[in-house]
Amino acid sequence: MSSANAASSAKQPPAGPRAEAKRRAIVAAARELFLREGFEASVDAIAAAAGVSKVTVYNHFGSKEALFIGVIKDSLDAPLGGALVTAIDGLAEADDLREALTDLARAWVRGTRTNPEVLALRNVVSRELHRFPELGAVWQQAGPERHHPAVADALRHLADQGRLDIPDIEVAILQLYSLLLFPHLVFSTYGTSIDDSLTDRLITGGVDIFLGHYTPRVTQP
Repeated sequence: MSSANAASSAKQPPAGPRAEAKRRAIVAAARELFLREGFEASVDAIAAAAGVSKVTVYNHFGSKEALFIGVIKDSLDAPLGGALVTAIDGLAEADDLREALTDLARAWVRGTRTNPEVLALRNVVSRELHRFPELGAVWQQAGPERHHPAVADALRHLADQGRLDIPDIEVAILQLYSLLLFPHLVFSTYGTSIDDSLTDRLITGGVDIFLGHYTPRVTQP
């Protein structure tokens, strides 16, 4: 049998409203168990928590490995959503760039700090990378790669407008992430967190550092 015929004859996952409801139940149950137990969570326990049979789990996902990777990806897609990308896109139209960037940073950091699932998922990915190297790519695609193009476009527009002077967009993006997001990700790795007051000071100070570095210098006549 050719590879094309083999692919066409492969079993397709169940479809329809009832099947979709079961899939959502499986994902929700698997997310809770994987976050708590990592990949060691059993398919039997996931099926029981979802109220479906073990066969149903395999019919939808094919294997425990595929379920694990699918749950991680689905969970990473949700927390920040399209609203953040829209806000990033709107930076170039903001009258007060510092205020707009500060508001954006607060929403971005809040979406990371107040969603324990994001931080827990990051730790699960780190813990299971040796077994599933592809999880690193899933995390990259659902996190940085999802927002990276929007941030890059916004910074390019601001540079084109002459409001920022950015010779290296890639460096500027990583510097922005480092000032605003990375402290929270690093602290969470060690099971600690940054309090609200320090978080706000990091945001306002980080925005000031970023704009102070990239705002064009006014030359005196």
